[in-house]
Amino acid sequence: MCSSDLQEITVGQYELVYNALSFAIATMGAATLFFWLGRSQVTERYQTALTITGLVTAIAFYHYFRMFESWGAAYTVVDGQIKATGVAFNDAYRYVDWLLTVPLLLVELILVMGLSRQETWSRGVRLGALAAVMILLGYPGEIADDSSTRWIWWALAMIPFAWIVYELFVGLGDAIKQQPEDVRGLIDVARWLTVISWSFYPVVFVFPMIGMTGGTAETAVQVGYTVADIVAKAVFGVVIYMIAVRKSTDERRAAGLVPSMEIVT
Repeated sequence: MCSSDLQEITVGQYELVYNALSFAIATMGAATLFFWLGRSQVTERYQTALTITGLVTAIAFYHYFRMFESWGAAYTVVDGQIKATGVAFNDAYRYVDWLLTVPLLLVELILVMGLSRQETWSRGVRLGALAAVMILLGYPGEIADDSSTRWIWWALAMIPFAWIVYELFVGLGDAIKQQPEDVRGLIDVARWLTVISWSFYPVVFVFPMIGMTGGTAETAVQVGYTVADIVAKAVFGVVIYMIAVRKSTDERRAAGLVPSMEIVT
């Protein structure tokens, strides 16, 4: 963010971003505890998926805390107005977070499906690599000052994104058909949640390129990315947890370890 943008931030815009970052910290922290404590509710086969789910929100918790600190350090209130302190807001924390967590989001979906070792490895590596490339291609555009450069990197980042969508809806088609009938709907929810929430990122990315400037653009970007992160990580993680619990209960029931009339959420 350039210094001219910093000077155009209003008190309301500052507080909106401040509160959004604070809400994300609380959400990611609570989600981490929920997922890790919930490992005891699933069979060993799906515990790794929940461990990674909690790891995603734990990493996000740390980076949102650092962004929260950086945002507060970048501004001060003078005579009821927001002024830049001269300390730059470090938005790179967000991209470091994505580079670590976005590949893991796809890996946790593959793990909870309980595929063969070979298929889990091949799909996990391919999807994780595509996600990492997508983030790496997006960063140069994020820090660029001119719209033409941003559009170029945006277009390049959309290539691995489109490939990921193809893998989720076409490549995983046969694997999903092999899943228990009562979890296929949840896996569909997880796929659509991933695509819809991830689609929000490239939309937010273009806000500064379609007429938004100064504090308005910065506020829209920061709040937009934060909302997308909460959905893509915490909400998505709850769906992964539900899949793991349902599949665990089905397997325990098949082994005669739980009553057949047990109702599973």
